[in-house]
Amino acid sequence: MTCGKTQEFLANADVEVKEEQNATKETIKAADALVLARTVNDIYAAKGKKVVHVNMKKDKPDDETLAKLIVGPSGNLRAPTLRKGKTLIVGFNQETYEQLFG
Repeated sequence: MTCGKTQEFLANADVEVKEEQNATKETIKAADALVLARTVNDIYAAKGKKVVHVNMKKDKPDDETLAKLIVGPSGNLRAPTLRKGKTLIVGFNQETYEQLFG
């Protein structure tokens, strides 16, 4: 996690982080990000105030659609990205965090 808002939210919500990876030191390339995305049931991708929810079982997005949501201009998985069980949260959105971690 590289987003200060994410770290602050998790600390204030008393959420235990089991594993943390610094996105500036350990990047996850697009192909690996897509593999990761295919292991979850739900993806919440936030860009600004807009949040897109994808039900991976029902919606079954193709790789191009999925990459537009989770891969940044660098070609790597966007940060911050969190995994909670079978849910992947990409980007920071206060309301989404409250809904999923509250």
